[in-house]
Amino acid sequence: MAAIELQDIHKRFGSGAQQTHTLRGVDLKIADGEFVVFVGPSGCGKSTLLRLIAGLESVSSGRVLIGGRDLTHAAPSQRQVAMVFQSYALYPHMTVRENLGFGMRMRGVPAATISAKLARTVAMLQLEPYLDRRPAELSGGQCQRVAIGRAIVQEPGVFLFDEPLSNLDAELRLRMRLEIAALHRELGRTMVYVTHDQVEAMTLAQRIVVLRDGRIEQVGAPMDLYDSPANTFVAGFIGSPAMNLVPGRLQAGQVMLPGAVPLARAQAADGPCRIGIRPEHLEPAADGPLALQVQQCEQTGASTFVHGVLAGTGAGAGAGAGAAAPPGDTPTALCFESRGRVTARPGDVLRLQPQPGRLHVFSADGQRLASDTRA
Repeated sequence: MAAIELQDIHKRFGSGAQQTHTLRGVDLKIADGEFVVFVGPSGCGKSTLLRLIAGLESVSSGRVLIGGRDLTHAAPSQRQVAMVFQSYALYPHMTVRENLGFGMRMRGVPAATISAKLARTVAMLQLEPYLDRRPAELSGGQCQRVAIGRAIVQEPGVFLFDEPLSNLDAELRLRMRLEIAALHRELGRTMVYVTHDQVEAMTLAQRIVVLRDGRIEQVGAPMDLYDSPANTFVAGFIGSPAMNLVPGRLQAGQVMLPGAVPLARAQAADGPCRIGIRPEHLEPAADGPLALQVQQCEQTGASTFVHGVLAGTGAGAGAGAGAAAPPGDTPTALCFESRGRVTARPGDVLRLQPQPGRLHVFSADGQRLASDTRA
């Protein structure tokens, strides 16, 4: 059993006025065999949290349980975890074979056992052609496979990955992502993975943990977070391009766009709100309530992304917009994704209509509101 439980984890660096409170009361349960991904902006505490699980950092307060055992103050070697780093951390003077077996040799593992473990791992990761090469003779993807192999031969209960693919090019990231997913299916071990990459998080995770400023904002299955973000931070962080967040107003149970256009119903007090719309949930309409002033078009082949601003917001906005976005605010960014070709040029204005049932309504302080988006 390699379930992980984090109880009220705090981590502080430094002391006195220079102290930094990196993690602020993190509570999390990770089931045995689960694949969990930590995401969040730089400095949110995700790598620190991973290192606390590994025992490479000590907690300031709280408890770390692995397999039901309190290992808060245990050494890394007592935790049955293996960590794969962004930098590979291979011994440059050793061959692939020597790198894979070094840890076992240092622990006095019998030669026959080392040979059997190496054979299985080498076959799993298709490393046979590289066994006698040194790291300088390998590509980035091959080095990362060796680093993962070195973790596998330890037979840990928990695998920890700290942005392992960030140094690879796009094609290699795709291939390694598929290999890591296959590895999880084959081994069935608990895996905790830190990344900045939206695609990695959405495709690898069984659950995603979104962190901000040392706190957990939301935990859930990838598509649950995508479809029902708990707040505007998660809405803007999960998804690429991010969800559009348009200023609106709650009035007599109606969710109103700038210009007094009703879009939905919500049971909340009158006042400003934010309306969330994914780029793929907008469609052109001659009388659409949203006017996108085009700044740039990105043709990606299957899709076109049209970037711009919502006409009528920001400094100099009219009275209708001003009700939700006071004059002086920066213009509201807006992105529209089309599955076809769009020939709009900078300066053009596109009228857009949100698809029925695809709106998200948030309060002025960013929390999700229950709403009927069919209205």
